[in-house]
This record gives sequence, C-alpha cells and structure tokens, in this order.
Amino acid sequence: MAGLFSSATLEQVRAASDIVDVIGSYLPLKRAGANFVALCPFHKEKTPSFHVNPHRQIFHCFGCHKGGDVFAFVREYENLDFPEAVRRLAERARIPLEYESSPDQRQSRSLKEKLLHIHEQITQRWQGVLGNEAAGAAARDYLERRGVPAEAVKLFRLGAAPDAWDDTVNWARSKGFDLEDMEKAGLVLRKEGTDRFYDRFRGRLIFPICDEQGRVIGFSGRVLAGDEKTAKYVNSPETPIFVKSRVFYGLDKSKRAIIEAGFAIVCEGQLDLIACFMAGLQNVVAPQGTAFTADHARILSRYASEVVLCFDSDEAGQNAAARSLDSLLSSGLAIRVARVPSPHDPDSFIKASGGTAFKQLIEHAPGFFDYYLDRLCALHPVATDKGRLAVLRGMAEAVLKTGNQVLVDKYAQKTGLRLGVTPDAVRAEFRKLSRARRAAPAEAAEPLPEPAPNTEPPPAEYWLLKLLLLHEELIDWAARNLRLEWLQHRLVRQVLARRFQAHQGRTWTSLPAFLDCLEEADARALVTRAVAEERPLPNPAQQLADLACRLRNQDLDRQLAILIHRASQPEVDEAQRLELLRQREALRACKLQPLEPLTL
Repeated sequence: MAGLFSSATLEQVRAASDIVDVIGSYLPLKRAGANFVALCPFHKEKTPSFHVNPHRQIFHCFGCHKGGDVFAFVREYENLDFPEAVRRLAERARIPLEYESSPDQRQSRSLKEKLLHIHEQITQRWQGVLGNEAAGAAARDYLERRGVPAEAVKLFRLGAAPDAWDDTVNWARSKGFDLEDMEKAGLVLRKEGTDRFYDRFRGRLIFPICDEQGRVIGFSGRVLAGDEKTAKYVNSPETPIFVKSRVFYGLDKSKRAIIEAGFAIVCEGQLDLIACFMAGLQNVVAPQGTAFTADHARILSRYASEVVLCFDSDEAGQNAAARSLDSLLSSGLAIRVARVPSPHDPDSFIKASGGTAFKQLIEHAPGFFDYYLDRLCALHPVATDKGRLAVLRGMAEAVLKTGNQVLVDKYAQKTGLRLGVTPDAVRAEFRKLSRARRAAPAEAAEPLPEPAPNTEPPPAEYWLLKLLLLHEELIDWAARNLRLEWLQHRLVRQVLARRFQAHQGRTWTSLPAFLDCLEEADARALVTRAVAEERPLPNPAQQLADLACRLRNQDLDRQLAILIHRASQPEVDEAQRLELLRQREALRACKLQPLEPLTL
C-alpha cells in the first residue's frame, strides 16, 4: 500500500482528515473527558466501549479490540481496501492524489475516472428524462403499474432512456464527451465497418448499477414495449469499471444492514431487491446479469456469515439456487433457501402478501440441504427405483462437497426417511460415492497451521509500552537502556523494536503513521488500546526507570534459575559447576548495578 501513494501524500490526507470529524459523520460521538465515545459499529453492545482520541488521532474499541487511525476506520467501516480508503478521504478533503505508479497504471486510472464521470452524468440525464420529459412517460406508467414508490425511484436513481437511436450519441456530443470513450463505457455501439455510433439503451427503464462506494459503474435497462423479439433486459457490457461477476446490485445501500443482520438475502432482479428494501428488509443484494459466482460469495463473506437465497419460484429460479452451492461452500458461508410460493417472485409476493409475510418467509427459510432434498424428491418419483437412485445420488453429490461428516450423517438419515430405506443403507451408498470421488484426487493443499492464541502482555510490559507511546521525551533514554530481550510478550517486543528504529532513523512523524508500519493487526490493536485511554501518568520518567529496572531484574532471575538448574545436574563435573557458580555471581552483581539516571 506504500507503493501506490507517497508518504507525503498520505500525511497530507491524514492531516486533513480529523478523526473526530470523520468518525462523527458516521456515528454519534459523545465527549468523555479528553476522548469521545460511541457504541461500537463493529460489534453489538449496549454500553459504549468505542473510544476516539483526538489528540493522538486514533480510535480503539475495548470490546472487540479493533483500532487504528482514520484510514483504518474508513477501511473497516466501509469494507474498502487501503487505496480506496485513502481515495475516499482524499475526495472528502478535496486533495488531488499523486500516484507512485507506472505510466500504464496512471493511464488506466485516468480512463476509469473518465468512465465514472460519464456514468454519473448519463445517470443524471436519464433521471431527468424519467422525472420530467415526455420520453419518460412509458417508464413512469410502468413503475406506477408495478407499485414502485417515488422514494424508491429517487433512492435507486432510476431513469429512462428515450426510444431513439441517437439520443445518447447527441447528448455525449453536447457534453463534449469523446464517442470512443462512450463506446468504452458501453453506452454506445459502433455500426460495423463505419465510424458511426448508435445508442445501446433505447426505450428502456434504466437501473443504475453502483459499486460498493455508491459510484455508478453500469446500467441495466428493462424493455417497456411488448415486442417478444426484444430482450427483456439489456445490461452494460464488461468495461474497465464494470465486471459482472464481481458486482451486486444494491450492495452500496445494503452493506451496513447486512453487517447488522448477520446475513444477506440474495434475490434475482432489481425490482425484487427494491421491493424487499422498501418493505424493510434492507440486507438484500442481487447478482447483476450473471450467475452467482465464487467472487460474489467472497464479497458477501466480508459482510456476513450466512446467505438466504430467495430466487423466483419458476424452474429457472430454483435451478439457479441449486447451482449456487459450490460458490457459497467455497467461501465458508452458511446457506438457507427461502421458497416463494408459485407463481410469485419476491416483488409480487410482497405486493400480494406484505412485507411482514415475506420477513417470516425469510426467517423460516430451511437450510440448503433440507431445501435440496425436497426439490430432488419433487423432481424424481421416489416410489420408483430410478427416482430413489436419482435422489440418493443428488444428495450424495451435494452433501459430500461440504467435507463435513456430521452433515453427511445427518442427511443420510433424512434421505433414508424420505426414501423409506434405512439410514445405514444410505450411509453405505454415500461411502461408495465418496470413494469414487476420491479415486482421482486433486492435489490437496497443506492445511494452514492454527495460529497460537494471543495472550495478554504482562502488566509491567503493557505499562512500559503505554509510557513509551504517550511520552516521546522518554524514547531516547529507553532506546539506550532498555534491551528487547528483557521483554517476554512478542507483540510488545515487536512494537518497541519498530519504535526504537523510528527514533534512531529519525523517521517518526506521528502515531497514526507509525501504525502503518506495523504488519500485524494484533500489534496495531495493542498500540491503539495502550494509548486510547490517555490517563494522567504521574512522574512518567520515574515510572519508566522503575519498570526498566524491574524488567531487567526479572530477566536476570530467569537466567539465574537456568544456571542453578544446570549446576544441580549429576552429569556436571566440578570444573563446569565452578564456572556456572561464577556466572551466577556475575548475574547477581548485575542486579545491583543501577541503570543510567533518567533526567528530563
């Protein structure tokens, strides 16, 4: 992340982004002494444990232990990567960014920014057509028939493309946009063999598609005329800013609701999503113009641990739900499936039965494998041997993908009950199919070792860290007199090593900048925790001297214990024992030596 922006640029953006102002735009902050507090946005709590320190420009939650500077907060809250968090804050502060990148990267960024600008402008154009022009009358009538309220039209920025071949072309010329850039944006097409262009979206209701930051990156246009030869929906092609397999419709508006609910509802279409959202179920997304992919699953796994698939009740919708299994399992997401009664889709069901009924349908949605067993039994006649075999194979193929023996056994029992055979017989068949799957195994990846659990630093080491982070005037003495091998806690040792390096190399600028140098999130959390409560520390110089002496003596005591143990071993001869005793006396003498006086 340091390779994209210069350190000077990062410091400029950080300095212009006061952490209290930034976090205060997301959360209601209340002053508490020198700090500000709020209910933590990253976990559920009733008593505020989220602290913002304006002097140090950091935040820390004493409940979930998240902490960092203003970049870290925006990154966590908005689920952005580091460069996007920097860009978001730079835009807020109206600071132009200078990229440390290759000419190709700068050209690519320039093109993307140009395409984003074009998309924003054409969105406003089509919003105006829908709201005010005669060319938008058919789209307005359609929305009224579908019961889409005016607040939804405004919230989702719906628009209308006039039924003409050259409206967007002429609009682009009037705005000074290059038609080749319009082509790269997917808004116009070139007539084959010529330099003439025509509109991609004509006579359609327009749904702007946004990225996770709410920027328009593409469109989906629904036909309004009844021509059966015309595709019902036309979507933007893939462009430098729009990749279908990595985009959810509505995620920019629903991501906070998904985090709070702990699960995401996945439906098929834009109108389904809008109906859910306006009915109060705002934790909803829709894949855009493509099947549910592994990229989709990875995106959702950043926000939730579970998804509820709610596709149309027709055959295509149910097949789409079944095909989503592999992608969802690979991301570790739990899966449920809500079945909308035929012939409804979520939009029509909500219109007919209300939001409360739909919410109950979501709440009572069964797990994927219960749903899939029901579906297999509905598709295949279980009264016949052929049908039972098809159900058995279908369930085995699906449940064995989990690699979870508990689930395999559970659904062997359920499958046996549905087919009227013993669970043992189903287990035996599952084992046969499992062996067949392993006949040509793919090369398995080595399992990652489990990380060691993090332990609390000893109180003396934690207090030492706090002193040296809050009192810069103590660093020079500590760097000369404190040895890192005296410290037992790995993260304390790591943080102080970096702090001493910054002092000796004269690279220290601020605590937020120092956090960027720490690779481990646990190390950053330890730092923000140590400084978040900036309580008065009486006589910090004396405290540091006392702590350093105590830590040195504790380390000497550990070395003495090792020497005493070695000297007591029967295989040690007299000469070795005398040497060990000499070393012991030298260590005891070290304990009596004072450290360098600390005067400020």
